[in-house]
Amino acid sequence: MGRLQGKVAIITGAAGGIGLAATKRFVAEGARVLMVDLREEDLLRAAAGVDAACVGTCAADVSSVEDSRRYIARAVERFGGLDIMLCNAGIEGQVANIVDCPVETFDKVMAVNVRGVWLGLKFGIPEIAKRRGGSIVITSSTAGIKGSPSMSPYITSKHAVVGMMRSVALECTELGIRVNSVHPAATETRMMRSLEKGFSPADPEAGRERALAGIPMKRYGTPEEVAGLMLFLASDESAFCTGGVYTVDGGRSAT
Repeated sequence: MGRLQGKVAIITGAAGGIGLAATKRFVAEGARVLMVDLREEDLLRAAAGVDAACVGTCAADVSSVEDSRRYIARAVERFGGLDIMLCNAGIEGQVANIVDCPVETFDKVMAVNVRGVWLGLKFGIPEIAKRRGGSIVITSSTAGIKGSPSMSPYITSKHAVVGMMRSVALECTELGIRVNSVHPAATETRMMRSLEKGFSPADPEAGRERALAGIPMKRYGTPEEVAGLMLFLASDESAFCTGGVYTVDGGRSAT
């Protein structure tokens, strides 16, 4: 028996990086997973590496009310219910100080990273409650507990979902639903390649060194390491954990 045997999960941002690693780990532990991401072609490519009997896909914009309702309904229709939500979809915006940052960038980052999570919870919680309990895991970041220059929209969004998580965790205790957040430091994903270039456009390797300078273990995490913590929080092993901030950060939050 796997640690998620018989469970149904939704994972947003599932087409790459942490989301895909979590999809593979959840399926390996017995879950059936609806993979959600913005582009159908990315989802199909990602899903090709996972047991087809255990996954479904749904292209959706998580910041859209209609799309959020639709992907929740798709999971219930395909797999018969919902036990776990991993609200993982997120974007980094651009590296710029607040004076130079376009207002449109702030609005887009907040729409995906905050509104997208809020809508997933709004429409997902009633379905999880029908199963008399479950788990919600929200992907934040060490950016959700620390500051950093030139990334104010992203930092703001990742702090915001911590407050959301704590509030909703208290709302959901009587429903038997646990709500927690996971806070990775720099991880080997597409997002970090983008940020490295933003930190140092002429020399992305220097941007990487800047990111590594704040991590005591002097390396990036892997998507699989983050997925391992997500699996723990999604499983019944974390039955007494709710409202918590969980880091997987190589010591970043200790500095």
